[in-house]
Amino acid sequence: MPFIPHTEADVAAMLASIGVAGIDDLFDEIPAELIRPGLSGLPAGLPEMAVTRLARSRAAQDGFYLGFLGAGAYEHHVPAAVWQIVTRGEFYSAYTPYQAEASQGTLQLLYEYQTMMCRLTGMDVSNASLYDGASALAEAVLMAVRANKAGARRVLMPATVHPRYRAVVEATVRHQGIELVTVPRGVDGRVDPAALDDLAAAPAAPAAALVVPQPNFLGRLEAVDALTDWAHGHGMLAIAVVNPLALALLKQPGEWGADGKGADICVGDGQPLGVPLSSGGPYFGFMTARQALVRQMPGRIVGRTVDADGKPGFALTLQAREQHIRRSKATSNICTNQGLLVTAATIHMALLGPDGLRGVALAAHANTRALLDRLCAIPGVERVFPGPFFHEAVIRVNAPVADVLRALRAQGILGGYPLGHDDPELADCILVCATETKTDDDLTQYAQQLERILSRRRDAPPCAYKS
Repeated sequence: MPFIPHTEADVAAMLASIGVAGIDDLFDEIPAELIRPGLSGLPAGLPEMAVTRLARSRAAQDGFYLGFLGAGAYEHHVPAAVWQIVTRGEFYSAYTPYQAEASQGTLQLLYEYQTMMCRLTGMDVSNASLYDGASALAEAVLMAVRANKAGARRVLMPATVHPRYRAVVEATVRHQGIELVTVPRGVDGRVDPAALDDLAAAPAAPAAALVVPQPNFLGRLEAVDALTDWAHGHGMLAIAVVNPLALALLKQPGEWGADGKGADICVGDGQPLGVPLSSGGPYFGFMTARQALVRQMPGRIVGRTVDADGKPGFALTLQAREQHIRRSKATSNICTNQGLLVTAATIHMALLGPDGLRGVALAAHANTRALLDRLCAIPGVERVFPGPFFHEAVIRVNAPVADVLRALRAQGILGGYPLGHDDPELADCILVCATETKTDDDLTQYAQQLERILSRRRDAPPCAYKS
């Protein structure tokens, strides 16, 4: 909120009303030995104008960069109307909607969000969001294991899934007797079908699910139909991990597979839908699924019903409140959702509509193609994985990646994500991204600076990429 409205007189009146002498008395149940006497090193209070000036100077230290860094968090244009509406009091301070009679506005918005996500992903049901895309995938893995009637506790996890997502899933399941089996990356930057066949032929315990990213972490488009059919053909669920913006162009997970039966669970991060980068968050995760799995879904689900007078209304459904607050009784220990971010996403999707989302996706893809054309015209730069992609792609440079990115940063450019952090085989590679926010001048500036940096090295190999 913009300011704290309570004066000292207001505070004194509230304390008197409840019969307490001071604020410290509100915490008298805390043992004295647990109370810290004070915090050292804190400056004295400042007037509002000085605080504003200080905050701006601190923010300026982050710098203002021309960003070509994606890797799971994307700089998209967010219409001003989105957060102007989101920060209205009825949305900004709305509480958990357990009391339906007092929360119809919040419940209606969440219901509309669920409807939009079902239409976007082509799935039957949606929950009312999770913490982020990584935790949503972890929940999908747990959900798939719970739903497996044969008791399978292995899940096939491609190496092309975002490395942070894989790390979160591993941290979530490693003490629950669930094994994650890595599916290697092929030479084309996608799931290796031969590796899947080898896993199927190996005399190992059955698996509950196969995770299918689209697009994958390297920007490549996976053969989702074949992967979905393979999973179903081996008695597994197919868990889709998607960029929601890409679904404005690509086949919906609900239609994947030769027979169109689709994925069973679909998750991802909703950050591209009206949520600013915000120094890394908060973002929100989404989850949709087939109707048969609805009772295995974690988090909240809002349903539409009618009251005693036949009037339409909304309420949390299919789950008791213990689902969210009593870990031992719950399907999951997810205890809340990212309601404010979901509100932003709902308003964002409503403002843009299907055509607007498609336009954004097309513009982002066109800019990435144009960026690749410029970069790969530079001696010493080549594209690593030819073939269809969305949003971002991998380039190789004939210079140490850390040095290149450091030099670009000195020129005010965030040149991309160094893939060697996660895959030693790609130590000389950078994942680059250009969204609809980039202009032709932005692309040219990046290319000119990269060419200047690499020109210091002689005998650069020719580029192998042709658009």
